[in-house]
Amino acid sequence: MDTDVLVVGAGPTGLMLATELCLAGVRPVIVERQPKPRDTPKANGLAGQIVPLLRYRGLLERFAEHSSFSGPAPGFPFGGIGLDFTPLTESPLHLLLIPQPRLEELLAARATELGADIRRGHEVLEFVQDDLAVTVDIRGPDGLYQLTAGYLAGCDGGNSRIRDKAGIPFPGNTYPEVTRLGHVMMPESVTLLDSGDLDVPGLGTLRGGFTRTDRGVLALASFTPEVLLVSATEDDPTAYDPDAPVTLTELRDSIRRVLGAELPLGEPIWLTRFYTQARQAERYRDRLVFLAGDAAHLFPAGGAALNIGLLDAVNLAWKLAAAVHGWAPDDLLDTYHRERHLVGTRALLQTRAQAALARGHDADAIALRELFQELLIDEQPLRRIGALLAGTDAHTPLPDPSDHPLTGTFAPNLVLRTTSATTVADLMRNGRPLLLDLADRPDIRATAQQWPQRVDLHTATTDHRPADALLIRPDAQIAWAANIDQPTDTATTSLRLALSRWFGNPTKPPAQITDQPE
Repeated sequence: MDTDVLVVGAGPTGLMLATELCLAGVRPVIVERQPKPRDTPKANGLAGQIVPLLRYRGLLERFAEHSSFSGPAPGFPFGGIGLDFTPLTESPLHLLLIPQPRLEELLAARATELGADIRRGHEVLEFVQDDLAVTVDIRGPDGLYQLTAGYLAGCDGGNSRIRDKAGIPFPGNTYPEVTRLGHVMMPESVTLLDSGDLDVPGLGTLRGGFTRTDRGVLALASFTPEVLLVSATEDDPTAYDPDAPVTLTELRDSIRRVLGAELPLGEPIWLTRFYTQARQAERYRDRLVFLAGDAAHLFPAGGAALNIGLLDAVNLAWKLAAAVHGWAPDDLLDTYHRERHLVGTRALLQTRAQAALARGHDADAIALRELFQELLIDEQPLRRIGALLAGTDAHTPLPDPSDHPLTGTFAPNLVLRTTSATTVADLMRNGRPLLLDLADRPDIRATAQQWPQRVDLHTATTDHRPADALLIRPDAQIAWAANIDQPTDTATTSLRLALSRWFGNPTKPPAQITDQPE
């Protein structure tokens, strides 16, 4: 075996998978057909649950230094409608605005720092798999070679060769629109108003958000006075090379066609174009081969792809590592498809709905958007749509003998008191499973101590504890929770079942219960 895990594709998903594998003690090889990192951004940042997950890995502050905005979203587009979260006490959506090339640069540095082997200019040509390994034919700068891996992860984008070679169907549809998107410096002649609108000489006031014409849609936004986010969406039958860079002239011409006038633009920070597709792989696993990110799903609205793709990687990594280390329960790898395909289906549902809302230009479509906008004045539907965008609207369907309502949810970042103040995020930086005893329960600790090499055990207190104890997986999903004052027999029995379900057979005999916290 040349490597335990071969990751194909050094985009954000592949690099995130590599960093998570390294945290779990597996040093993967990553092969990328492009000889050098791309400088053409395909996305302008992260939105959703992946942002707090980065905090749980100690990466958010590092990444935020390179972003134009980091924090709760004051608003967000949904199907051609501008959502306004400012009336809410807390925004349901978190943003990290960072161009994709910079994101890839930071993830690559982190993966390399942890020991991953990134090989650029290496293209997968073919692979075969048996019950034990995957043998891959690769063309590199020095010629052809073979590499044998225990597992193969296809993170190679919407045109995934790994998916095609594995024979996994990728049903869906392609929309006729092309969107050109850019972050540019705010021109000196343009004034950002307090309302978020723009005062443009010769054009008057252009509304922030979406402006529709019979030729397409213009979108304008600015989170800081110095930077303008602008996009133009129009029908365009031209077939573009996906690797060809977008020029400022191309963006400016598209805006002129849609708006019917010239819009002043400052110096470009980054520019990109993308087609809209709605597709999902029928399965995310074929024996030893797995799909993640755009190789597994393509969404027809912005904001979902990186959020879902990077969380795919976080979900998959610890399960692959468990299999590599030899302690994975029998069907642990199958849970990757069950959990993430469901999440992808949910994201496809909401992004298809956005596409349907956004595409129409006739009076009926306008009426539908206006009515939808009225509904979002109320707090409950606004929170619901925000959670839908963030990917936090549905629980992961995890089996839990205790049937606690927290099971399958993202672990809250509780402020904890131990020997010193800390948080759940601080305890999860190493990417290990965590048993958090919040009620000083020696019975629960004694049960968890049977998995010492696999589960970290911490005792702490917190205000208004949500449960007596939480078992948190490396992907920050709560796998089990003890009800407040739950009896010992039911708490320890259900905990033992959950530990075995996710982390294999115990490695130590039952410990004697003591009254001293660990």
